[in-house]
Amino acid sequence: MIGLRAGLSIWIATQPVDFRRGMDSLAMLVSEAFGANPFDGGLYVFRSKRRDRVKILTWDGSGLVLYYKRIEGQFTWPPIKEGVMSLSDAQLSVLLDGSDWKHVPMRAVDQPVRAG
Repeated sequence: MIGLRAGLSIWIATQPVDFRRGMDSLAMLVSEAFGANPFDGGLYVFRSKRRDRVKILTWDGSGLVLYYKRIEGQFTWPPIKEGVMSLSDAQLSVLLDGSDWKHVPMRAVDQPVRAG
């Protein structure tokens, strides 16, 4: 189970990737295509060409973790274009359930200035 929490950095590659890639190859892709550090604790989401598979790469503090899911049917993915986009924790949760993540509103919360 992926520990989704508010404020978690979640990035999705909008282009499908070759699903023969393993965690080291995907980590290099995070560095090159995302321009990000694969060891920063964020979630990096990759889609397959068939639209029925997802891989998620993350660093859990002690090593790289690769989640893989295949569903019966197809995931609802963002349009294929160059680059990456961010998702909220709620949107990723809905996407992984096989539902349409676009119907989950982004909730903006102001950061507190002080406690109490």
